[in-house]
Amino acid sequence: MCRNIHTLHNFEPAATDDEVEAAALQYVRKISGSTKPSQANAEAFERAVAEIAHITRHLLEDLVTTAPPKDREVEAQKAKERSAKRFATV
Repeated sequence: MCRNIHTLHNFEPAATDDEVEAAALQYVRKISGSTKPSQANAEAFERAVAEIAHITRHLLEDLVTTAPPKDREVEAQKAKERSAKRFATV
């Protein structure tokens, strides 16, 4: 599950609310061990996602770096190349 959580810091353009929300959702799914909570746990699950997304936004705003921002498309291409190399069939 957590393989879907990607680095959100130091990209241009900055991480969107959707990306932050998706990362928070994946985190809560991993921690809870559930991709879809029962009705009894739905409120706690949704509250956790919202709170983690909120804290993540604050974290991203507060982090400081001297490194130049990364380009999303370049990083995505690098990831595809690593994946192709890793899963190449012989």
